[in-house]
Amino acid sequence: MNMDTTDSDASLAESQDYPLQAVPREKRRSAVSLYFVLTGFTFFTATMFGGGLIGVAFPFWPDLTLIIIGGNLLLGAYAAVLAWIAGHSGLNTVQMARYAFGQQGSSIVDLVLSVTQIGWYAWGCAAVALFLKERFHLDENVYTVLVIVLGLAFCWTAWIGYRGLEILSLVAVPLMVVLIAFSLYSGWQQAGGLDGLLAIPAVKSMSIGSAVTIVFGTFVSGATQVTNWARFAPRASTAVWATLVAFFLGNGLMIFTGAMGALVYGQADLVQVLILQGLLGWGVIMLFLNIWTTQDNTIYNFSVAGCTLLRSNRRRLITLGGAVIGTILALCGIYDVLPGFLTTLSVVIPPVGGILMADYLIVRKRRYPDGQVQSPLAWNFKAITALLVGALSSAILVWLDAGLPPVAGIVNAFVCFAVLERLAGTH
Repeated sequence: MNMDTTDSDASLAESQDYPLQAVPREKRRSAVSLYFVLTGFTFFTATMFGGGLIGVAFPFWPDLTLIIIGGNLLLGAYAAVLAWIAGHSGLNTVQMARYAFGQQGSSIVDLVLSVTQIGWYAWGCAAVALFLKERFHLDENVYTVLVIVLGLAFCWTAWIGYRGLEILSLVAVPLMVVLIAFSLYSGWQQAGGLDGLLAIPAVKSMSIGSAVTIVFGTFVSGATQVTNWARFAPRASTAVWATLVAFFLGNGLMIFTGAMGALVYGQADLVQVLILQGLLGWGVIMLFLNIWTTQDNTIYNFSVAGCTLLRSNRRRLITLGGAVIGTILALCGIYDVLPGFLTTLSVVIPPVGGILMADYLIVRKRRYPDGQVQSPLAWNFKAITALLVGALSSAILVWLDAGLPPVAGIVNAFVCFAVLERLAGTH
């Protein structure tokens, strides 16, 4: 009986992508699949809008180019460290938080990540439906139906799990790369090549620090949760390289595409650029693929955080529940106000990554306890203090429009947690 129960529990954990356990070594995925899944995740429409903001504020060379490279190197390095920890341990962000924040304290991380992800899921569903409504002059009833259909359809691959994300990415990523390459080439020709791009003047003013913060901060929330897929890597080194490729090249390509669109066409959105280039059909396809490969990863993130919050193995059920909540939020018309709220909330997320790094690298000396993900503490107030310090320092820099707020939040949280743990001598 006990053996049957154990086998049943193991089968359930595997079918649900191990929401409460480390991914066993024998269940890890191939390096190729990880590259595609992570790259598909970073192909995010909102990132292109970030590129559009900086594209019109700096000369193409060397300022804009170096800002894009520098910001994405920072983002890739941050994500790669978390991916390396996940590749070693088989754990994701919210599971790591159980050790750093305590059994109950980790609920703070679960809630912040859940709210952020479900918010972006609602935004994505509304964004596609609004585009179709405005482009094809659909009435309000059709828009409502579209939101409902998209809200449920986008979660399908996430409901399947890692395998579903993998299949979609293997199909979508190559096609999106071809469309992006064609669009960039057309834009290059339209601008008159390198000489034409260099001749386009900056029309807005922005500090270099603010520009790097946009590049780094637009997707730092996603980078903090890269562990959800990096824990499936066959080796820690594979997790690192796949993450660097996705977050440096993939995210960098999105930023660059948005910047190019803004420079040449006055449009950061690749879909709108493709339409201006006479490719309406391909533009619609690009919209669906771009949003879907991020939406399914986003709702997958929600389900993982929700499982840890509720201490439930039923990841698929939570995925469906999250999709329903996101769809309702989209129908409530929060499209315009949501990005500002989520951007404000994002000052809390980067410090979480700093704390998890300090906990694993400094406090635990690169080894989590074997067995179930358990912490002897209910609440680790040292971690909560470090989170507040990191978030506050980031928020102050945002208010002052100075420095690199997300980077400051990560570094200050890392140092604060490591120092507090060392002073307490608990490990």
